[in-house]
Amino acid sequence: MSIQSINFDSTYDLIKSGIKASNIRAKTIANNMANVNTKDYKRFNVVFEENLKNENSSALELKRTNPLHFSSTNSEKENISIEQDKSTSMRSDGNNVDLDIEKVNQAANTLKYNALITEINGKFNNLRTVMK
Repeated sequence: MSIQSINFDSTYDLIKSGIKASNIRAKTIANNMANVNTKDYKRFNVVFEENLKNENSSALELKRTNPLHFSSTNSEKENISIEQDKSTSMRSDGNNVDLDIEKVNQAANTLKYNALITEINGKFNNLRTVMK
């Protein structure tokens, strides 16, 4: 495996997208928590894992022998979306942010981020070992 081939490794791309989604999710959760007392504020949620599940996994990708060849799938497509939760609120001010839920989401996101970082570090360590 060369340094150039790591850029075209689908696992690497998936981990990179997961880290990007985790960073966006952290900012979104922080924004929700900052607006916990804002009248009529509706919380936002980052959707990534669900988008991956809904993606058509049966699509076949053609093998590329040269990185300059066109890809048969849109590998540049991001599976990250941000959705607003417009559900009604139990609060009288119309805000639907629950601080406890946001803290749980923040903790879960931190665990996912750390797992992704551990995985990418392992890939780089393997590459470093092969290069030695």
